[in-house]
Amino acid sequence: MLPAHSAEFTRSQLALRNGQDRDEIWCAYHGIIYDVSSSRLWRNGHHYEHWAGQDLTDELPDAPHNDSVFGRFPVVGKLI
Repeated sequence: MLPAHSAEFTRSQLALRNGQDRDEIWCAYHGIIYDVSSSRLWRNGHHYEHWAGQDLTDELPDAPHNDSVFGRFPVVGKLI
């Protein structure tokens, strides 16, 4: 769930948080941006065939898990 005064980020700003250019590793899902930096599965900005710094909404149906996995991570803001 988004905080009442959540920050907003563009796709370009999200792309910079790909684990390569900065220490932050972020992913978006259904317009919400999550910080997955703490996950060992996202080291170096990728997790199997998925890359950080992107909106993963269309990729999740191919994953072996459902969207509840995002509940483990802090919400950074909203993708605009």
